[in-house]
Amino acid sequence: MTAHFPGTATIDGYGAGGFSFAGMSHRGSILALPSGIYAWTADPLALSPDDFAMVLAEREAIDLLLIGMGRDMARPPRPVREALERAGLRFDPMATGHAVATYNLLLGERRRVAAALIAVDHGS
Repeated sequence: MTAHFPGTATIDGYGAGGFSFAGMSHRGSILALPSGIYAWTADPLALSPDDFAMVLAEREAIDLLLIGMGRDMARPPRPVREALERAGLRFDPMATGHAVATYNLLLGERRRVAAALIAVDHGS
């Protein structure tokens, strides 16, 4: 899959069903990985381990995965949690807004962070 933006970038804003980053915007959910920012077509109501294949492929470059679960904090389904744990990947699910803020903070500290962010209709 081709990145919308190669490499890491802070998330400048979210809401209206999408995100802005690196002077561009994207409607829909995204994966912010060490290799770039990608469109993410995961169904927030039916997340599966397959939705995290790109994350798992880059797990050696990630110390923490933030999972923005939408408007409210929710835990990913058990199969997703188990797949991430089996891969030895630390993850923290939270509301998308909190995940964006935490991602930007940790990225600014040069931490090895990634984010799987479900788009929401409100934000900043």
